[in-house]
Amino acid sequence: MKKLTFIQIYDKLILSRPLVVVLILIALFAGLGSYIKDFRLDASPDSFFLEQDQDLKYFKEISSRYGVNEFLLLIYKPYDGDLFSDKTLGLLRGLRDELKQLDRVSSVVTILDVPLFKSPPRPLKELKNKTLTLESAEVDKELAKIELKESPLFRNVLVSPDLKATALQINFVYDAVFEKLTETRSGLRKKMSEGTITPLERLALKKISREYRDHRDRILKQQREDLYLIRKIMDKYRPGARLFLGGLPMIVNDMLAFIRADLKLFGIVILAFLIFILGFFFNRIRWIILPLLCCLFSVVVITGLLSAYGWEVTVISSNFISLQLIFTLALTIHLIVRFNELRQEQPGLKNRTLIRETVRTIFKPCLYTALTTIAGFSSLMICDILPVINFGWMMSMGLCISFAVTFLFFPSCLLLFNQKPPRNKKQFNFSAPHFFASFTQKHGTAILTTSIIVLIFTVLGISKLEVENSFINYFRKTTDIYQGMKFVDQNLGGTTPLDIIIDFKEPIKAPPQKTASAEADLSDEFDEFDEFDDPAETKNDFYWFTVEKLELIGKIHNYLEAQPATGKVMSLSTPLKFVNQITNQDKPWDNFSLALLFKELSDDFKKIALDPFVSIENNQTRLTVRIKDSMKSLRRDAFIKKTLGDLETQFGLDKDQIHLTNLMILYNNMLQSLFRSQIQTIGFTVLALIIMFLILFRSLKIALIAIFPNLLSCLVILGFMGLKGISLDMMTITIVAISIGIAVDNTIHYLHRFKKEFRQDHNYLKTMFRCHNSIGNAMYYTSITIIAGFSILVLSNFIPTALFGLLTALAMAMALLSALTLLPQLILLFKPFGPERTLF
Repeated sequence: MKKLTFIQIYDKLILSRPLVVVLILIALFAGLGSYIKDFRLDASPDSFFLEQDQDLKYFKEISSRYGVNEFLLLIYKPYDGDLFSDKTLGLLRGLRDELKQLDRVSSVVTILDVPLFKSPPRPLKELKNKTLTLESAEVDKELAKIELKESPLFRNVLVSPDLKATALQINFVYDAVFEKLTETRSGLRKKMSEGTITPLERLALKKISREYRDHRDRILKQQREDLYLIRKIMDKYRPGARLFLGGLPMIVNDMLAFIRADLKLFGIVILAFLIFILGFFFNRIRWIILPLLCCLFSVVVITGLLSAYGWEVTVISSNFISLQLIFTLALTIHLIVRFNELRQEQPGLKNRTLIRETVRTIFKPCLYTALTTIAGFSSLMICDILPVINFGWMMSMGLCISFAVTFLFFPSCLLLFNQKPPRNKKQFNFSAPHFFASFTQKHGTAILTTSIIVLIFTVLGISKLEVENSFINYFRKTTDIYQGMKFVDQNLGGTTPLDIIIDFKEPIKAPPQKTASAEADLSDEFDEFDEFDDPAETKNDFYWFTVEKLELIGKIHNYLEAQPATGKVMSLSTPLKFVNQITNQDKPWDNFSLALLFKELSDDFKKIALDPFVSIENNQTRLTVRIKDSMKSLRRDAFIKKTLGDLETQFGLDKDQIHLTNLMILYNNMLQSLFRSQIQTIGFTVLALIIMFLILFRSLKIALIAIFPNLLSCLVILGFMGLKGISLDMMTITIVAISIGIAVDNTIHYLHRFKKEFRQDHNYLKTMFRCHNSIGNAMYYTSITIIAGFSILVLSNFIPTALFGLLTALAMAMALLSALTLLPQLILLFKPFGPERTLF
């Protein structure tokens, strides 16, 4: 039995029944399209951090232990500059009271609500019974200004150092259900990653994951409504003050808004661009409708699949629709160009034969170009950052769908159109490819010399490449996120939180003995010490506070405050300094007086001054630091390593006693992972492409010639970033791997055509001109399409997305230039297809 070739099978299954194929694809389109209503977006903090980062688990544990709740920070800066005028305080009161009326707001902390102890000064024993605030009739407003300005508790927290701005902390109701779901899901996902999960636990994970997503979506919807109402309230007070909003809920909500806006904007703009570019290049309605239908089908199918399986789009993958459209269009342009070439060459061919021949000649190079692009995206899967991994998977699946749709739907629909006679005038008459062929012929040596110079500068630039970047600068200066974070960073003690956790080794000691000197020193402050006369009747918690512990904490506190990158630092040393201020204590404390002091503090004050900084049960203390994220000289990884080293060497702590956590650590872990991942993804991509070239051309020389121009043109982008001081981030890490995968498409098409054309006369120079004037046109059209498509991403409000689009477009322009100059020059120089022959 005779073995059928691929094109014969394709002819019998696809081209012989085009209507059936189209109807099946329409049914698939409709079926998967019904799932798009379940399409989900995710901008949660977890989406920016490493999937199995142990520091993330520790951070969640610490957050739960010390009661780190969700809150927003509203900055209020009156235009008249008088924060303590009756008018301003009245407006603040109204703003606070309106915010407190919102359903999910548990409390609003302002300068009107915090306890004042020196306005006027009072004995400590009176403070426990009655606390004054700015709203108290007895308070001295002038003394309150001084106290708030000098207070270790409130300076750079609720008021700026110049007393011209204040912050309102909007606390939301604690969601215990969501925290439990998050904890359970994390534990099961960890078991899955370790391969220890049981079948029952796997089912439980699916159930918990659904519940987690549903609950998170409800929270995000509530947050969106809350922010809308908060901003409406803020608008009422804007005539008299500048107002900024900050905090994690706002960042998450606004980033989701950015994703939605990007999806809509990119989809609309790219659709308009596709119509224009297709009309400009081909000037026929069918060559506009068919590619657009292919693009629409591929986008709906991939979006439906993602929705059906619960995959979520993040900021990193928010441009997947744009990329899907661009790649699908590139494939259809190659088919259109080849179809028209064959129709010009053989105008008498029937439509089906013409389409069959088009698919036969273009299928193999298109398959390999799709595989090379998939290899580029697949390299992202070896990254440690989950959204980057998912982006790699999404685009790899999307490319498979684009390829299948293009080679099934496009030829089938084309068969249903009536064949029109070819135009007498040659359709593809652009001179750019021919110009590059002539330029290569005349200036081959200059091309090679320039490439070597570019390579040197590229290596130099890559050596300067960094992963340091400010989260603030991820956003445009006109956005609320940027303005709020910038103001807090520069005026209210920094933005990025860092926690230093110190574990003490010694056990809690026996109750301290009351001394005559201690009793005498505090006799003016407290009336009696009966509670301490019988240790058995006294709770041991306050015996934890010893002179040795607080001295160590104070030294670490002072060390952290002295660092240029730190803003506000708070610890157990903060309330002690505060108490020293209000009691004018200038003598050293002893263990008994410390225990008495912390015992006698009011419950409200303990919530502010003790609970966030000590876990007596765990024999542990917490120092909180806010890092100045906008500081240009900040080097996060170096700062963290120096801090860890100094805590060991300067304060005699063992390594296992020190833990650094919070967003500063998680963000730095992500940044450091980027650099490692960049090397891995480039290596993986290059290796995969060399293997594919060896399979396709069965020549190591051709493989090396093919990879060098593309690798150089894409590495130039890293060199450019290094020389210009543009840091790697979660988006730009993907540029090189993706760009190489895309750029190689042109190389494959060109080499495949060169190999075929070379057989005609075995003349390298003539073959080069023929290739530039045929496949060179398709390369030119597709590259211009891709470059313009990526350039549209520059419209995003998320700066990494804008940089990704701009730099990838630049990489594609460099790749096109290399494919039409450096690649043919290397072919002319090394003659990889064999020696030339003289035909007589």
